[in-house]
Amino acid sequence: MKGVQFLVAFVFLALAASFAFASDPSPLQDFCVAINDTKDGVFVNGKFCKDPKLATAKDFFFSGLDIARNTSNPLGSVVTPANVAQIPGLNTLGISLARVDYAPYGGLNPPHTHPRATEILTVLEGTLYVGFVTSNPDNRLITKVLNPGDVFVFPVGLIHFQFNVGKAKAVAIAALSSQNPGVITIANAVFGSTPPIRSDVLAKAFQVDKNIVDYLQKQFWYDNN
Repeated sequence: MKGVQFLVAFVFLALAASFAFASDPSPLQDFCVAINDTKDGVFVNGKFCKDPKLATAKDFFFSGLDIARNTSNPLGSVVTPANVAQIPGLNTLGISLARVDYAPYGGLNPPHTHPRATEILTVLEGTLYVGFVTSNPDNRLITKVLNPGDVFVFPVGLIHFQFNVGKAKAVAIAALSSQNPGVITIANAVFGSTPPIRSDVLAKAFQVDKNIVDYLQKQFWYDNN
């Protein structure tokens, strides 16, 4: 009887572990090109897929990551994504890219998280001060100054940022471990949500006067993505 109980417990733990370590599902076919038309599609991993026989090179192609973007905005940065929204053929493949342009003297990709992806950043031009914060209870800040050719990793789900500390523009390419990594910009989410979070909730959470929260919630929170 004890042997049967042990076997049942072992199987249960094995199943639990398989769910705990799950990430983007591995595809069971060569590719699954995403489409918006549900008429002839099959729903796989958040998108409907077109018939593989109808796939073309266009489904796997994106052009424009070589183009510098206009960073004249409040943050001084622009993110150009190349994920499943731009490349339908990325659906189920668990990978995507983004180009980030930073204005000189303080261009900032503000503190944010990717809920579904680890990010690896490669600097092409300029000098960036980058970092991430570990989870509770330590909340340890890990930072590094990066130069062209340097690479830095931001673990999945952790708050991270990049800041141009150089006198010239900066450019970086980010690779992410999901075709749809998602992004949550902390300031936008906390102070610019729709509808807004109650100011007394935020005042207590941040241990500041309610008037400060009211002021922050009235600001325009720019999205660089």
